[in-house]
Amino acid sequence: MPASKAHQADTAARRADLIRLRRRGVPFDDSRILALGYASPGAARKDLVRSLETNRNEEAAEVSVYRQQESERLDALLEAVWPQATEKRAIFDKEGQWVGEGVDVRAVDTVLRLIDRRAKLLGLDSPAAVELSGPGGGALRLDHVNLAELNQLIATAGDPDPGEDDEEPDLAGAYDDEDDDDDSA
Repeated sequence: MPASKAHQADTAARRADLIRLRRRGVPFDDSRILALGYASPGAARKDLVRSLETNRNEEAAEVSVYRQQESERLDALLEAVWPQATEKRAIFDKEGQWVGEGVDVRAVDTVLRLIDRRAKLLGLDSPAAVELSGPGGGALRLDHVNLAELNQLIATAGDPDPGEDDEEPDLAGAYDDEDDDDDSA
């Protein structure tokens, strides 16, 4: 039987207090954590894990809803511009004279951008592998390279994902904790 609203609120408040104490570095066997109503340090640990899993599941559900909403918006925009991008129409010059038939090139560009956005949103594009190599395809030596030479290498290689930084938030350092774990192994 599902827990009552009051019981759910009590559990949420207890878990919030537990998280607050743990963030301050209070160990699970401390009397302040046990005073929250946990029978043992193991019970407190287990409840913290449950709380984190619940939040992860709720976040995943919210992300899924967001993706669905954005996908529906992209569908509506694509549906609106599709006819101009796919059906030939009369083309007139600036003076109003008929010059032929064709599709609206700007609409085609819009369709392509909408499709690209959808692929990014849904994770349909596979990551691009980029490799720099030295002379003759060998290893690239960086032990005696100055800043000017590095800039030349970057200019020669080009940006593998031009415009990518404009749409994505800066995540530099977002995974520093995970990197620390890898270094100690």
